[in-house]
Amino acid sequence: MTLLEEKRPVAPPRPAAPSRGSVTLRDLGLGIRFAAAGGREGWIRTLLTAVGVGLGVALLLLASSVPHLLDERNAREQARSETRISDSPDANAPKSDSSVLRINTTTEYHDRTVEGYLMRPDGSAPVLPPGIDRIPAPDTMVVSPALRELLDDPGNELLRERLPYEITGTIGDAGLRSPGELLYYAGSDTLTPANGGHRIAGYGDDRQGEPLPPLLIVLVIMVCVVLLAPVAIFIATAVRFGGDRRDRRLAALRLVGADIRTTRRIAAGEALFGALLGLLFGLAFFLVGRQFVGAVEIWDVSAFPADLAPDLRLASLISVAVPLTAVLVTLVAMRSVVIEPLGVVRRGRDRGRRLWWRLPVPLAGLAVLALWGRVEEYAPVNPFPITAGAVLVLFGLALLLPWLVEACVNRLRGGPVPWQLATRRLQLGSGAASRAVSGVTVAVAGAIALQMLFASMNADFNRMTGQDPTRAQFAGYSENVTGEGATSAIEQFRATKGVEVVIGSVEAYASKPGDYAEDDVQPTTSLTVGTCETLRELARIGACEDGDTFVVHPKDDKDMTAWVDETARKGEVVEIGSGKKPMRWTLPADSRTVPGRTDPMGDPHWGIMATIGAIDAGKLPHAVITTQIRVDRSVPDVAEHVRNTAARIDPGMRFVTIQSVERDRQYASIQTGLQVGASAVLLLIALSMLVSQVEQLRERRRLLSVLVAFGTRRATLGWSVLWQTAVPVVLGLAVAVAGGLGLGATLVHLIEKEVSDWWLFWPMAGVGGALILLVTLLSLPPLWRMMRPDGLRTE
Repeated sequence: MTLLEEKRPVAPPRPAAPSRGSVTLRDLGLGIRFAAAGGREGWIRTLLTAVGVGLGVALLLLASSVPHLLDERNAREQARSETRISDSPDANAPKSDSSVLRINTTTEYHDRTVEGYLMRPDGSAPVLPPGIDRIPAPDTMVVSPALRELLDDPGNELLRERLPYEITGTIGDAGLRSPGELLYYAGSDTLTPANGGHRIAGYGDDRQGEPLPPLLIVLVIMVCVVLLAPVAIFIATAVRFGGDRRDRRLAALRLVGADIRTTRRIAAGEALFGALLGLLFGLAFFLVGRQFVGAVEIWDVSAFPADLAPDLRLASLISVAVPLTAVLVTLVAMRSVVIEPLGVVRRGRDRGRRLWWRLPVPLAGLAVLALWGRVEEYAPVNPFPITAGAVLVLFGLALLLPWLVEACVNRLRGGPVPWQLATRRLQLGSGAASRAVSGVTVAVAGAIALQMLFASMNADFNRMTGQDPTRAQFAGYSENVTGEGATSAIEQFRATKGVEVVIGSVEAYASKPGDYAEDDVQPTTSLTVGTCETLRELARIGACEDGDTFVVHPKDDKDMTAWVDETARKGEVVEIGSGKKPMRWTLPADSRTVPGRTDPMGDPHWGIMATIGAIDAGKLPHAVITTQIRVDRSVPDVAEHVRNTAARIDPGMRFVTIQSVERDRQYASIQTGLQVGASAVLLLIALSMLVSQVEQLRERRRLLSVLVAFGTRRATLGWSVLWQTAVPVVLGLAVAVAGGLGLGATLVHLIEKEVSDWWLFWPMAGVGGALILLVTLLSLPPLWRMMRPDGLRTE
């Protein structure tokens, strides 16, 4: 070895290349720093993204709270239901020191239900419903906060007249289904089993309600999909706010040596920071909004703040899915952008967006529904193919919209100056406008499909009652008015303000006297006493004078006719009432035989009918008064006047509104839930479109200032903004109508129904159009401010 070789310096070891994971974390961290400390412009973009994502997260947290809300509501309702002592809901509990007599006095006031009970304790330790600490004293009541507020309003004297009890307390939250519920408990010292009192031994019925029918399960699935799909699209749209400025900033990074992969990771870091900040904003929006939810009532639905508690699993899924979605959306969006050191180039403008991969998405959704989504009446419903198919169809429509907008605007030429400005702007970049409208497109398409589904099920859950509201609008039934009160009650209804006709009768049962074996059935028929005008509504009696009697035969029923004749023997005695001393009365020999007819409630009548002069209705044992009332609808609050009269006669009178159609309660509650959810989603979509519109105007602030500086009128620019919004909206509504009709028809076919109306899309399309117009009008003030010449200033 030579001396030269011995003194040769040894090269230091080369540092190890950073791992791929550390590089990714470094670039993500750099993107987070740009978003958090990128100056005024960076913060504006980050805040826009965070607010948009936060609104979507708040609505998702609200949706994840619905199961807990329903469970708590049902638990409170079951806790205040009477304890069943048998399968019969009318069974009375035995009398004891803790038992309570009560009668249901629920009423209606201005189309709202006021639930109430008149109560009397049997002993010194009565059972108490949740929310109160004692049974109210006679002629006093405890009320819910909402009912107290309603009664304190000077404009509700009619309701105060109906509830003439002194308010001595307030029902606690534990005894209410919701903050807006109208409920009261009143005390009585005259209530007995003889006048309608029902004895209960305790509260708390843990019996499970009836499961939802398969058709309603399909409705619930579709309601969830239709309400949540626009929220997901909105979050994906909010992540891309300010994308143009971000791309220009990334081009500057390319100039100092960053490669394309680095810029994408930095952009992902910015989106991740905005999404994480959006999660915090969403949690804050949810927690703050929850404090005011008790004061908000939509479609007669409200909730206690404590009921809005998100499911932990769903909340965890939201906290992971939202940031992941933000990163994926950003990376996918950047695939169509070339960020070079000297600028940003948008790819694909020469070849345009491709249809070949967009169209199969909604078609695949329809195929999934058709192959695996069929619903059978008595088979359990598989929710996964229905959910997957509907989601694919709705998101497929959102994918089709950008292609359709681009394909249409590229063919637009000429026109007025505002139109040319708008179409040229859309031709240069229609992506932002399409994204802003995609939420409306999905919401309208889903709503059209749901409306078709509801319409096809209408006959299954809306029963024709056979009642005739043209002959009478209200009906009352009472078993607790006897003696002279039975006839005076009818006169009180006739004297009520706004009442035109009262079909009032006193009804009892008449039977053929004699001794019968235990296995024999004693011939029995009804006895109806009323005026000639009343009897004409119940039978075809023709000429009538006070004192007349009739034997009424049912129509087309020979067996029942023979049974009536067996009891109603002309010139013979009948027994009225039951017990040891029934009332005996001789049916006059000259009684005419007439056919019966159906009353306004849809009930057929037969048996013995007598006018007031033929028998003393006040002496009929075990009689029931029946009143069917026709009113003058032009009289203000005529329904409340009639209900007040019914409450004075008998607080426990069963008083109903005559209607030709009766809706299923579960079906109606689902429809109400859809209306509440749709209101919240439409509000979110409006906010998202407004934020998106303002963000786009902010991106073009310098261009607007240049146009104004060159003499362009503000009205011209205002109309151009309107056209820029209107064109994508019209195309979006066209996609929504076509997709909604296709999805709706497929769903209707799955439940083996027929489409009842193909023109249901008009109202929803009108709502979508009105929403866009409102957003455009709200964006005009920011537009005027951005069209000032000082917008040309720069740093």
